[in-house]
Order: sequence, then structure tokens, then C-alpha cells
Amino acid sequence: MRIRPPRPETRNSARSVWLFFALVHAGFLARLLPFILGGGVLSDVRFYREWAYQALGDGVWQGIDTAWVYPAGALAPMLVAAVFGPHLYQFAWFVLFAGLNAVGVAALIRRGTPSSFTAAYWWLTATALLGPVAVGRIDGLTAPLVITALLIVATRPFAASLLLSAATWMKVWPAAVVLAALVVVREGRLRILAAGAALTAGIAVVVAVFGDVRNLTGFLSAQGARGMQLEAPLSTPGVWQAITGTSGAYFFEDEVINTMEVRGALSGLVGDLMSPLLALTVLLVAVFLAIALHRGAEPGALLATGSLALVSTLVVFNKVGSPQFMLWITATIAAGLVLDRAAEWRYPAIAMVATAALTTLVYPVFYDALRYDLNPAVAVLLTLRNLLVVSIFVWSLVRLGRLTARARSAAEAASPRGA
Repeated sequence: MRIRPPRPETRNSARSVWLFFALVHAGFLARLLPFILGGGVLSDVRFYREWAYQALGDGVWQGIDTAWVYPAGALAPMLVAAVFGPHLYQFAWFVLFAGLNAVGVAALIRRGTPSSFTAAYWWLTATALLGPVAVGRIDGLTAPLVITALLIVATRPFAASLLLSAATWMKVWPAAVVLAALVVVREGRLRILAAGAALTAGIAVVVAVFGDVRNLTGFLSAQGARGMQLEAPLSTPGVWQAITGTSGAYFFEDEVINTMEVRGALSGLVGDLMSPLLALTVLLVAVFLAIALHRGAEPGALLATGSLALVSTLVVFNKVGSPQFMLWITATIAAGLVLDRAAEWRYPAIAMVATAALTTLVYPVFYDALRYDLNPAVAVLLTLRNLLVVSIFVWSLVRLGRLTARARSAAEAASPRGA
């Protein structure tokens, strides 16, 4: 079979994308340079370095010897980033981030269509706007893995599932994309399950042999013990109650897990409801997906929309509202711009760019003014950000409904009259 070379316009478009990639990551590197030269680290990378050297130096392996806030697989990239030593840990983390982001961008532009190049530019722009939480949190490594997996799952379900499973064992959120793929990708379900089960079994064996298998799920109980975090979407009423001094709500800094929470008023009840609400919503969305597939909705559009619906569910109904969660939604939208009609995704794409900018303004730019001074102007920025997140979630549900209705109408139009 003769392989056709890429068209000149495709090569030029790809070249422009990679130039933009280089500019964005040069900006990241410039921002990190003071940390790199001084042997420092940005944001949560300080914890990653500490955990890595607890393992390498002290023999204490998080998630294996002891219960941990992250799944056990998260230790792998933290150890890899120690390759140049503690002084250059931030540089190694940046190289890891940039390398995986390059994989994600390559997956986005692989089809060579106008929408794929648009998606790549959009992803790089949104990543740049999220700035510190992109390059300073482990979510910045899992997001490009999810993008890549979503774009190959229809043709290479086993490889896609390995990527998703690896990402899930670093940070739980890609499990939502695994669920969407299991519902939508009919012919690859067994391979998706097999890859996920194999990787999970391998990690379980490692934890059992070298530590305590009970630590394998320690991250679940660690998250469950948290209160309603300040930035969580459903904490917004409590934030305003604390600022206005009504209903007894107040901000509480939990120094043990390094988070700021809303307490008092109805925050305890809301926090208790989060887990069951999240589980119920995930179940309902999965059922909705299955119905849409049964009625003949287009699989690519359904996979993208279902992934966005499930991932945004994890953000909206979550007692934790960390800014890096915005990367989860951003990654699924980037894939959706390629898998579905890009024009149909105009709203979430625009809304997410605004969300990314607002997220960075709240954290880290004005975060201290909110948590210590209860600044109402910053609370307005946070409220707008959370409203946009909820609107993207609602859009995904409406889009699922439209895909289902469109498929049903097409089926009725194609059926013989009187049937």
C-alpha cells in the first residue's frame, strides 16, 4: 500500500503548532528559572520532591508502606523527576511535563484536520492560562495522557486503556473517561477491561509484596475525611455566608492537608451529601450514555460528550475544589474538539478559556486576599468561575440529550413508512 506524504498545508500547520508549543513552554521555563537556579520548587512539587526522597533516602514509600492521599502509581513520576538530584528536581519535573504535553499535542494534530490544529492551539492556550497549576501539579502529567487515550481508544482500545489506567493510578479522575469508553466503545470493551485489570493487578502485587495491600485504597479514606474546600463549586454559598458574616459560616485552614475549608452553617451537611450525590450523578450519566448509544448516537461525539459529562460531574459534586481540577475539564474539551464537530463545542471551549483565566486570578494571584481578608471582589471571581464550571456540566448533559434525539430522528426517518 502506498503511503501518501502529508500535504504541504498540513506540514505548515503542524510546524506552526509546534512553534506555538515551543513558545508556551519557553514561557513556562522562564517562569520556573528562578526556582531551577536556586534549587527550589513551585507549588505542590515541593511535596513531590519530599515524598520521592523519603522513598529514596529514608525507605518510606508513600502508598506502599503507608496510606497516602494519592493512588500508589503517583509515586512513579515523582521518582522519575529525581533523576538529576534534589537541586534540579523542578527542572526534571518541567521536562517530564513538557514531554508528556508534546505527546498530547502530537495526538491532537495527528489527523491533520483544521479542527485538530484548532484543538492543539486551544489546549496550549488553556494550559498557558492555567499556568502554575499546569506545571506545578501532577494533574499536568495526567491530562495529556487522557487526551491521547481518548483519541486512540476507538482504534487501539488496549493501549488507550493502559494510558488511562496509568493516569488513574496517579490521580483518580481519568477513571471517569474509562467509564465513558466502556459504555461507548462496544468492540473494545474486553480489551479496555483487560488492560485496566492487568495494570491494576500489577500495582496491587507490588504494594502487597513490598508493603501493605491495605494501603492500595488509602487515598479513598484520605479524601473522604475532608471538609468542603473553599473553591469547590458547591461551597460558593458558604463562601458568601462567611464573607457577609451570616449563618455562622467561616473559613478554616487545615494545616495537616494544606487546604482552606468552609465550615459552619450547612457546610457539614453539604459535605456529607457530596459523595452520594457524585456517585448517583455518575451512575445516571452512564445510563444516559448507554441509552444514547442504543438509540444510535454517533460514537465519537458520544465518547467526547460523555467523557466531559462524567469528568465535570467529578468537579461539580466534589468537596475538594483544587484549581488543577480545571485541567480535567480542559483535557476532555480538547479531545472533544477533534472527536466531535468543533463548531458544536464552541460554548465549552470559550467558557473553559474564561474559566482558566479566572482560576489563575483566584489562585495563586489573589488567593491570600480571599482566604485571609475575605475579599468580596475575589469571591466574585471565584463565583463566576464556579458558575462557568456548572454551565459546562449542564451543556454536556444538554448535548447528550441532543445527540440522542438526533439519532432517534435519523432512525425514524430511515425506517420504512408504516413500520
